[in-house]
Amino acid sequence: MGWSGLYPGTAACFSQLMERFRDRRQAGTRVAEELADKVDIGPSAVVLGIPRGGVVVADVVARELDAELDVIAVEKLGSPWNPELAMGAVGEEEAMWIDAKVAEQVEVSMLACTIEAERAELVQKLADIRRIQPRIDLDGRTTIIVDDGVATGSTIRAALLALERARPARRILAVPVGSPETLAELEEVADVVVCPLRPPYFRAVGSWYEAFGQVSQAEVLEIFHQRKGT
Repeated sequence: MGWSGLYPGTAACFSQLMERFRDRRQAGTRVAEELADKVDIGPSAVVLGIPRGGVVVADVVARELDAELDVIAVEKLGSPWNPELAMGAVGEEEAMWIDAKVAEQVEVSMLACTIEAERAELVQKLADIRRIQPRIDLDGRTTIIVDDGVATGSTIRAALLALERARPARRILAVPVGSPETLAELEEVADVVVCPLRPPYFRAVGSWYEAFGQVSQAEVLEIFHQRKGT
């Protein structure tokens, strides 16, 4: 008798642990397949990529679903001792979400400086994109928020808050991979959550990609330049 016979569900868990995406574009294809299979997105959906890595995934999703592509600008607030550990995030429309458990370990002045710096970075990134891609009116439309993965969920929470003023009909979260615990929490906030890979032992987002290099602002801008040319 194999392990799967001794422990029901073991084979599925092992498969999730072994599966990885080749890169963000292959991950985008998988997300698009999951959306098409499980969600009726309607005829006027707008895919919103979170810069920068999320825009690469979102570009593929939008092309596969024949949907418009835009961005929802969000910046993670990295903790002073570990930039990869989010103590929150800031987003468009003055949106901000703070992880109280992490932020309480940071001096108030340091937190304020980080927020100010990340907001300035967000404004600059968004201005560059808006010169190519004007903001799409989301009022009454289905929005699909796409990132390359979810760990703590800080950036997604800020993105969802930023969308409130846009008054979309639905806010669908679609990511290739995520922490099961965080995704369960986000299911209470987003209208729909789609995530094909939910490994029981999550670690970091990059662990589930064979290639997970940094995405530059130039790459993001090129994606929108190419879409304008099609």
